[in-house]
Amino acid sequence: MITKEKKQEVLTKYGVHSKDTGSPDVQIALLTGRISNLAAHLATHKKDVHSRRGLLMMIAKRRKLLKYLSRKESSRYEQVIKSLGIRRLK
Repeated sequence: MITKEKKQEVLTKYGVHSKDTGSPDVQIALLTGRISNLAAHLATHKKDVHSRRGLLMMIAKRRKLLKYLSRKESSRYEQVIKSLGIRRLK
């Protein structure tokens, strides 16, 4: 789970303004944080199938947002990929 302080930090770093939660950049950054937390959880709890399904759904949603961002604004896509350390889409 992401704390309020961490979420606010992500919003100020990736958002257009301080209350921006809807832009693809912010959504991708928030999903990346949730994905990394859940991946750490699944490393210790290998049989947690329900959380694994949630993780796969979050990864799919992030992939769709990245695809949208690469189509619309490739410069922002490159910037988000580089700052979050995500591999490129094929």
